[in-house]
Order: sequence, then structure tokens, then C-alpha cells
Amino acid sequence: MNRIWNSIVGKLWATILLLVTFILFIVTALLLEFLGNFHREQAEDSLRREAKMIANVVLEHKGQPLMPIIIHDVLDDETNAFITDEKGLVTHSYHIGLNKSRIERKILSTPAFSSDNKLNNGVTKEIMMPSITEEGMMEQYIVLADPFTTEAGATGTVYIYQSLEAIQATTKKTTNIVFLSAFIAFILTTIFAFFLSTRITLPLRKMRQAANELSKGNFDTRLPSLQSDEIGQLATAFNQMGRQLKYHVELISQEKEQLYSILTSMADAVITFNSDGTILLSNPEAEKILQNWYFAKGSSDDSLPPELLHMLEHSINFSEEVEDELPLNGKFYTVSISPLYSGRSIRGAVAVLRDMTAQHQLDKLRSDFIANVSHELRTPISMLQGYSEAILDGVTESDEEKDEIIQVIHEESLRMGRLVTDLLDLARMESGHMTLYKEEVSVLPFLGRIVHKFSQVAREANVNLSFQHPDEKIILDIDEDRIEQVFTNLIDNAIRHTPENGDVRLTVNIYGDTCQMTVSDTGDGIPEEDLQFIFERFYKADKARTRVKGGTGLGLSIAKNIIDAHHGMITASRGEVNGTIMSVTLPIKKCNE
Repeated sequence: MNRIWNSIVGKLWATILLLVTFILFIVTALLLEFLGNFHREQAEDSLRREAKMIANVVLEHKGQPLMPIIIHDVLDDETNAFITDEKGLVTHSYHIGLNKSRIERKILSTPAFSSDNKLNNGVTKEIMMPSITEEGMMEQYIVLADPFTTEAGATGTVYIYQSLEAIQATTKKTTNIVFLSAFIAFILTTIFAFFLSTRITLPLRKMRQAANELSKGNFDTRLPSLQSDEIGQLATAFNQMGRQLKYHVELISQEKEQLYSILTSMADAVITFNSDGTILLSNPEAEKILQNWYFAKGSSDDSLPPELLHMLEHSINFSEEVEDELPLNGKFYTVSISPLYSGRSIRGAVAVLRDMTAQHQLDKLRSDFIANVSHELRTPISMLQGYSEAILDGVTESDEEKDEIIQVIHEESLRMGRLVTDLLDLARMESGHMTLYKEEVSVLPFLGRIVHKFSQVAREANVNLSFQHPDEKIILDIDEDRIEQVFTNLIDNAIRHTPENGDVRLTVNIYGDTCQMTVSDTGDGIPEEDLQFIFERFYKADKARTRVKGGTGLGLSIAKNIIDAHHGMITASRGEVNGTIMSVTLPIKKCNE
């Protein structure tokens, strides 16, 4: 019930019913008043006509036996009459019922019917008199006194009276008919009002359903606009609103997806903060940085690094952009924080963190490269300069000493040449100008020849050099000279960094369509933190040691470029106990028993 009264149908229905009920009440009251007066006037007119007819009958049939009969025919069933002469004496009486004498005396004694008050048109008066049907009861009567004059000049009066109960009965019947009509009109109005309100509100209910569908994201909902009135115009406007809403939502969704794609594809970390410092939005790179921070801190709360929080507070409080470089989790980040505005007020800030660790490492490598190359060049140049000055100054006393000095100058010039050649080769490889002359090469004889080449070097260094391989014939499509350069570098490094009585082993294994060639040694090995950088240009894990042993930090970088050009892979790892394992993986051309 509450649902009906709270709906538009119930409210519109109740409004129409209240309005119609009020109108029916006013109309019924006025109509009852009008009908009451109408019935009274009709009764008076009827009594007046009957009185005139009785007077005419008296004048025309006086003294005749038919006169009483005619007068009884003229009178209604509820109407009685009597006639008086000029002296006021009753000459004829036509009364049916009780209390005849009392009624006549009551009428004649009424001052309104005195001779002085009689008019030509008669006098009408309502009088309370005894009932003609029940003893001891009093009723309201309407009495009409109508005087008349005979041809002889005698005067008389016709008194005609009727109980108001007849008028009241007629009025009651009329009232019942009026109330029945009002009730029928109320019922019909109720049905019509419900039908009208339902018809008016049906499009509104459809609009409510369509609005609910729109709130659920179904923007294709449409309303039929069959009417040309305000409701039809509202349906048209609703459909237009749905189309516009769908367009703007799709546009916002596209912009959101585009922004999400941009944020997720960015190498920089982006974090959006609220004005209270809580994180509203972050891309995957930022989440990775924060997770690493929480893990390194060993806490589960979402507190920010103090340095970043200080910069954020400064940017929000002073409404200015802040930039600085911060170390976080062992890495270096350039942080830029800018305030976000909502109108004139600041609603938060956006922070962009760029990982500058690689740049720091590159700067470090560059400085190391300059130092290493300067040292590698300074040493032979100093020797060349010193020995050449000794020759020029005639310090040498014999040809043998002179030849030794010339031999040193020659070796140092070759060393400088190798360094320059390595630099040129590396530059050519990294610029993509290296040309490979590939051919099918049998791996085992090829690697055996390289091992044999280093056998004497290994014996002189008191290092055990071994070669382990399967009994299969393995064919690789490679540039033989370039791959030999790679393994020459790897085996030479392994021998130089392996102590006496150590082992250097070259192992060949087949894994599916690839051939893995591993050079392992039992030396001190490369520190774990340096493994990820050893293939960088000019990088040397132990600068002091490699300078003594003649390394330039370019060999492994050249080796990686050569293997990459062959679509292979080269990796470095520490041995289970000590030493270093260098693995080269290349695709197999064919493999036969």
C-alpha cells in the first residue's frame, strides 16, 4: 500500500479523487438545496392550482351533488381542503384522516389567515398541526388560503393543506438518487482517474526502468517516442541524453585506456598522491619500486621513503615543483614532483621517478674506461719513450742490449696495436657493420685445435687444460675466425686467472637443437655483484689484477657481440665451489652419430 501511495500513480490518483470528491460534495450540497426549494415551490404551485380549481368548481357547481365528487377528484391523496364563507364558517370540508376539527380550528385561528392579511393571490404558511394518520403526533403542514368571490358578490376562502412529509419523502427519494449518482460518479471517476494516471505514468515508469538500465551501464537503452506531447519530448530528450552519455563514457573509457597504456608502458615510475599523502594511482614500475622498498624495510605498512615524503610535503605546502636525485634500494632515481590543482586549491601531486642507475653505471664505466685506456696507453708509451731516449743517449753499451731495448719497443707497440684493434672491432660490431663469413664447421675438431693451441700455455702456467665432448658429429653454421676469437679470449682468461695446479675445462653438450660450449676454471672467480656487468665495455672486475695480467676489459664485450651476431647466447656464472663458468650456446646446423 505504501508503495502505491509513494508512487506517481497513487499521488496522481489521490489528487484527482480528492478534487472530484470536493466538486461532487459542493455540487451535491447545492443540488440538494436546489431540489428542496424546487419541491417546496412545486408543492405551493400545486396547492395554488388545486385551490383555484376548487374555487371554480364551487362557483360553477355550488349546491349540486357533483361538486364534492369533483373536488375530491381535484385533490391529491395527500391533500385536504375546506371552504369557508365570508363569516369564516366552514361550509364544506374535504378531509380524510384524523383530527379534522383540530386542524380546521388551528388554521382558522392562525393570524396569517385573517381577513386583513388575505390577498388576491392567497397566503401560504407552514404550520405545526396534529397528524392525520397518528394520534398524539404533530406534523409540519403547508397551508394555502385562497379567497374567491361569487357572481352575487359573496366571498369565501378555500383552505388547502398538505403534510410536508410528502414533500420530504419526495426530497428524500431525490436525495437518494443524487447520492447514488454521486457514488456512481465517484466510482467511475476512480476508475477513470486510475486509468488516466496509469496511462500518464506508464511512460514515466518506462523512463525509470530505462534510467536504471543506464545506471547499470546499458547505454543502448532507448524509449519509444510515440507521443507528440511533453512526455514524447521527454522521451526524445532521454534518448538523446543516452546517446550523449554513451559517447562521453566511451570517450572517457578510451582516454582512460590510453592513459593506462601510456602509464604501463612507461619506463619511468609515476605515482599520483592525494593531498594527505595517500597513493591514488601508480603504474607497474612504481609499484615495483615501492614493493622493493617495503621488502627492504621489512615492514608491511605503506609508509613512503622519508626523502620522497619530504619532497611531497614541500611540493604540496609551497605549491611548487620539486626535483632531486635520491638513492632508493641501492639504485639512483631522479625524482620530479609537481602539484595537482582542482581550481585554485591543490588536490594532490604527481611524482615521476626515473631510474638513473644505468646512467650512473655508464658514467662509472666511462670514467673507468678513460682511466684504463689511459693507463694501458701510458705504460707502453712510457716504455717506448724511455727506451728510445736510452738509444738516443747512447746508454746501451753493446748490440745485445740495444737489440733487447728494440725488442721491448716492438712488443709494446704490438700491445698498443692490439688495444687499438680491439677498440675498432668493438666499435664496428656495436655499430652493426660487422660482416660474418659463415660456413658449416665441425665443432669438435675446431675446438680441439683451439685447445691444442693453448696446451703449451697451460703447461707453462702449470694449469691442467682438458676437453670433454660427446662422440657425435656436430655441425654449426658459424664464422670460424670470429668464434675462434671468442674461445681464444675465454680460454686465455681462464688460464690467466687460474692458479697453479688448477683446472681449466672446455665441455661440449647438446640440448635439443642447440650446442652448449662451456669454459670453466677453478680460479678465484668473478664476484657475484660483478657478473651482470662483465660483458659491458671496459668493465674489469679486478682492475689491479687485470692490469698486471694485461687485460683491457674489451674481450668479453667483443665476445658477446660476436655471439649475438650468431643468434646465440653467452652467460657467466660462478662455480659450485669456486672459479667461473662461461657458457656459449649456438644453434646446431646438423648433428650425426
